[in-house]
Amino acid sequence: MDAADTAALAAALTEEQQEIRHTLRDLLTERAGPRENREATATPEGYDTELWARLSGTLGLVGIALPEQYGGAGRGPAALALACEETGRALVPSPLLATAVLAAPLIAALGTPDQRAELLPRIADGSLTCALAVPGGSLTLALGLTGDNTAEDWSGGGRAGGIQARATDGAGDGGAGWRLYGEATQVLDGHSADLLLVAAHTGGFARSRTLLFLVRGRADGAPGLVRTRRSVLDPTRPQAVVELRDAEAELLGGEPADVLGALATTGRTAAMLLAAEAVGAAGAVLDRTIAHLGARERSGRSEGALLAVKGTLADLYVQVEAARSLTYAAAREPGPEGGPLALAQALEALRATAGECVRLDGDAGSFSGGEAQLFFQRAASDELLFGPARRLRARAAERTGLFGEVAA
Repeated sequence: MDAADTAALAAALTEEQQEIRHTLRDLLTERAGPRENREATATPEGYDTELWARLSGTLGLVGIALPEQYGGAGRGPAALALACEETGRALVPSPLLATAVLAAPLIAALGTPDQRAELLPRIADGSLTCALAVPGGSLTLALGLTGDNTAEDWSGGGRAGGIQARATDGAGDGGAGWRLYGEATQVLDGHSADLLLVAAHTGGFARSRTLLFLVRGRADGAPGLVRTRRSVLDPTRPQAVVELRDAEAELLGGEPADVLGALATTGRTAAMLLAAEAVGAAGAVLDRTIAHLGARERSGRSEGALLAVKGTLADLYVQVEAARSLTYAAAREPGPEGGPLALAQALEALRATAGECVRLDGDAGSFSGGEAQLFFQRAASDELLFGPARRLRARAAERTGLFGEVAA
């Protein structure tokens, strides 16, 4: 798609979708500027709790894709993508990704009727935040984005490694019934989430399988659960090390359950929503740089220097619009590889745009206060967590059979 196609897609947004975008942009312009974001990331939660209450409660952002029967709006992932594009533009720190994008779909897909009835309405109104914890740094593999999540024992093989789950006498009798042992080292919003969804291995060698468990956090701490906030490249994506030392847990759903399939399905949608965030961030960097360049031009900057910068920005504009087109297409027509391919393009566009703008800060100039560096940190952090782009594309090619047999 070219720029005209993208404009046509944007114009095709419904009045309701346009209202979501405008309302959210106005709020984030007021409450999520660079200074406000820095202050928010320095809090124990890692985000502005008042802003989160407005986003989730007043605007209903968290529940926008959840079914109406659980207090959501039932608008689906496409509407959430518009919201993610706006939160990406502002680099707003919030539990939206961990709660609405990663955890809520898994609870909706795998939870028992009682679990869904208890948890999803609280997620929809913003009173319950969640985090997905997987062993080590295997989040992208667990979600099936860069490899087949059924082919490797990423959750822990046999009786050791990863995170292990052990059934107790209460299993299946309505109690928690499980104990977890192990560690997850890159848990998005894991230090503050009210509820952890933990991927753990159980069954030893005879019935080896990966299941998802609910571990409920408490303000005064939970026995056997140790959470430590990490120093990270992108402070707007806070992470924690989660240690499980004989921690009490509840099985999400029942057995048998296609946990790996649900993780892969969630991963494909999450990739599209992450792409929307990256497109929003790349567009924000580009818009501000172009505006600053216009001010430089009016102030009598060298004609030759300005022409060179304009050429560079034109190339970046094409990259960003290509990523936006792929993201909109993946949102409107969900497919198995649309989200990961859009994410690959969006990550590259954000990295290139933010990287060039960091250079221009000391050259022809972009925008002050080190903002471009913050966008570059977001690009690098997301590639480490969910990429890299080349592996996203390689996995998509494997699944579609481009280089041979179709993968699982």
